[in-house]
Amino acid sequence: MRLEIFPIEGIPEITKGDDIAEMICERIELQERDVLVVTQKIVSKAEGAMVEIDSADPLSHKPFVERESVRILRRRGELIISETKHGFVCANAGIDLSNVKAGTAALLPEDSDRSARRIRDAIRGRHDIEVGVIISDTFGRPWRRGVTDVAIGCAGLNAILDLRGTPDALGREMHVTEVALVDEIAAAAELAMGKTSGCPVGIVRGGPASWFGTSSVAEHIVRSPADDLFR
Repeated sequence: MRLEIFPIEGIPEITKGDDIAEMICERIELQERDVLVVTQKIVSKAEGAMVEIDSADPLSHKPFVERESVRILRRRGELIISETKHGFVCANAGIDLSNVKAGTAALLPEDSDRSARRIRDAIRGRHDIEVGVIISDTFGRPWRRGVTDVAIGCAGLNAILDLRGTPDALGREMHVTEVALVDEIAAAAELAMGKTSGCPVGIVRGGPASWFGTSSVAEHIVRSPADDLFR
């Protein structure tokens, strides 16, 4: 399998009500089974998931962190690790101050799976092309330094590739292997989009048919409390 990964250039600053799907289609000729990776930040902007804060106070977003959290796991200085209503465990409930104008902060979308479906359905309805869509965000990871992009919403894709019951390279049956497909795609696309380039959308092209299906991040990626050894 050979994949192409590249950014979509020229998307302007997004404001509430902007049509992300059409902005993408105006800048590139999409192909069947392209996977669009769209950063959470522009989805939040388009959906109006923004709040005003005091730009002179570096802690003025903290009340929103508390509001958007259903559970606080750890506090260390100004850092809060919390669980959001979506089930994500992340820093500061996913509230972000980067790549937004001073005096504002971006919240996570209300339902990122739904956001992904809207983009996919708009492209399908207007241009008769079937694509996969991932809404991506940057998360840290326990026990490992650095951040990586992960999927917080998806549409038209299998969030998980379940390899249980299939043979490995030596013919042995795998019993526990489930690949977080949409997380891997999100991370790969971010390498092409870049953290500081201002490019909010990337394309991963060339994925096999096994990638595509009906799934959701909230239902299939987030581990249930009963299965989570750390809760």
